[in-house]
Amino acid sequence: MAESAFVERATAIQWNYTGDALGILHYVVGDPDALERAMQEIPEVLGYDMERLDERSCYVYVRDATTDSLQEMFDPISSGGLVVVPPIEYAADGTVAFSMFGPDNEIQTAIENVSVPVDVTIESVGGLAGTAAAVETRLTDRQREVVETAIEVGYYDVPRTASQEDVAAELGCAPSTAAEHLRKAESRMLRAQFA
Repeated sequence: MAESAFVERATAIQWNYTGDALGILHYVVGDPDALERAMQEIPEVLGYDMERLDERSCYVYVRDATTDSLQEMFDPISSGGLVVVPPIEYAADGTVAFSMFGPDNEIQTAIENVSVPVDVTIESVGGLAGTAAAVETRLTDRQREVVETAIEVGYYDVPRTASQEDVAAELGCAPSTAAEHLRKAESRMLRAQFA
């Protein structure tokens, strides 16, 4: 779905795969109406529940049929003691990116055992401190709120489509307060990623 014109961004927040069933909780930015129509046409979607956050975003719980190809992909990464660390990011080109944690040999075995036609690329090797989930936990609730608002209004778009003043107006605070929260959040995220 992430490659569809009506989906701007899709992230799997969590999943539960048992071998017999797959449930995935997604956060989607785009057109919820078009997304819902599309899900009704996909035979592998056994059921779904959508909670709209606003006219451009929603949470979607999807229960998928466990087809042979789905099992071939999920079985290797769901075996042993491996942990997939959310979020799971979907790109428009069909790429799925996520962090996995566990013993090196189990990760290597999981990668080797993915038998569906999937290209596996390891972007980095490191500890949990560099994962998106660990970076997010380093933000205060207020910093997280300010960053999420900045993303929503376009402050981080390229080219930028909103200013710190726009972020502040959306939050109902002074521009200097929004700027301070953004700087502190950016500092924490960058230090967590690169320090």
